[in-house]
Amino acid sequence: MSWSATERQRSFTICPTPLRSPQQPGALTLLWIIRNWNRRRILKSADTSEDAWRMAWSDLRLLRRLNDMEQQRLRELAALFIHEKSLEPVQGLLLTRRMKQTIALQACLPILNLGFDWIDHLVSVVVYPDTFVSEVTERDDVGVVHHYRQARSGESWERGPLVLSWADIEAGLGEDGYNVVLHEVAHRLDALDGAVNGKPPLHAGMRDLTWRDSLCAAFEDFTRRVRANEDTLIDPYAAESPAEFFAVFTEAFFETPHGVIAEYPAVYEQMAAFYRQDPSRQG
Repeated sequence: MSWSATERQRSFTICPTPLRSPQQPGALTLLWIIRNWNRRRILKSADTSEDAWRMAWSDLRLLRRLNDMEQQRLRELAALFIHEKSLEPVQGLLLTRRMKQTIALQACLPILNLGFDWIDHLVSVVVYPDTFVSEVTERDDVGVVHHYRQARSGESWERGPLVLSWADIEAGLGEDGYNVVLHEVAHRLDALDGAVNGKPPLHAGMRDLTWRDSLCAAFEDFTRRVRANEDTLIDPYAAESPAEFFAVFTEAFFETPHGVIAEYPAVYEQMAAFYRQDPSRQG
């Protein structure tokens, strides 16, 4: 699929890679032990079989790349997600079991090889039937503050809920590089180091300089192409900011990995190192 230059608005081993080391002394260590004991207890009673998740799984073609072990681990993460996170439908929407599973599977795909601790900060998911209107406050380059209302398909607050449009979740079920759940989860991961700037907390062995050089060069080139109205394999919304670049490229990384490799192989390499997945070779 080729994107034209148009915009959109959207703004254990379950814990193989704890965001915070369990070796911390005292109360934090005890909390970590209790939490993971509780999660193992939840999984013992949860039905994570193929049959229990078959309907939702069949809706998500991007999951076909996963091998049997990865599929089982993803179902376990998604089961924890449904148990621990509050999924809150609004405006009369009825969330069925299949819809909850569809959201949870996509939300947990980025943390498949990171661990559930990486989304501990996410407490709730608000789901609208369709696009919703959000109050936006922005400061322009000369310091003037602007307030306006904007229709959105997704939104992520650093200390608040994930907000999603079910209509856009359904629209993103194909492998076309558009996936509002992946997009908003990427923003939450990006924010874990205190700044939403396109660089999430990197793992030991990953170099900040390499990440910045690879993604900054790609962002500059991509922005140039979008401004020149070139068709791209990646959604041009990625040119909005480094944060949106990371979120949009996360969508493409999981849904259209060969397109990312073709246009920006250095970005793909860095994302594969961060997510600890290689969608181009999985399955």
